[in-house]
Amino acid sequence: MSNFRVIEIKEGIFEQNNQRAEELRRELKEQGTFLLNLMSAPGSGKTTTLVSTIEALKDEMKIGIMEADIDSDVDAQTIHDTGVKVIQLHTGGMCHLDAAMTKQGVDALGAEGLDFLVLENVGNLVCPAEFDTGATKNAMILSIPEGDDKPLKYPLMFEVVDIVLVNKIDALEYFDFDLDRFKSHVKKLNPNIEVIPYSAKTKEGMEPWFNWIREQVSAQKA
Repeated sequence: MSNFRVIEIKEGIFEQNNQRAEELRRELKEQGTFLLNLMSAPGSGKTTTLVSTIEALKDEMKIGIMEADIDSDVDAQTIHDTGVKVIQLHTGGMCHLDAAMTKQGVDALGAEGLDFLVLENVGNLVCPAEFDTGATKNAMILSIPEGDDKPLKYPLMFEVVDIVLVNKIDALEYFDFDLDRFKSHVKKLNPNIEVIPYSAKTKEGMEPWFNWIREQVSAQKA
């Protein structure tokens, strides 16, 4: 028997974070704001996708974006140029956001009155999947050049998201990416997940994504 206490730090951290996440979700539901946690690896096309999404939906709903990076404001400037409300979140070296950080961003941005709020999480497929941010839904982007085997390498990410966007289908002929095989891998991990192939560059296939957002925003207000 030990003469000292042993504390499971990771379990305690997750428990506290999950409580804060639920509180934030309730708060956003009460004010009718749909918060999407958007995750991906660097270079997948998150910001380009957001710009195209903003252009398509900004006349239908009030949109806000929270850009999270370890240390940069390049993406925030890009989003600012679209005319929507945006804030930059610096994580101070951390590779993810948790519920407390997200709440800070929501408060600083002033999310009340927004219909659609996006947290563009730090770019990687590991840490962001482990922490509940308090978002209403989770989404991820996988680009064609990354390969169709990513669900096998990063299963948790595909288990926690509600929708997967497969970007850069305009480059499909140049890469060994089997879309059917990818969907099979994903469905084994998450049978209810939705998969939308598209190109943020050409805007091919993006309408189902826009419709999904419209449905989620309406449901949040119902």
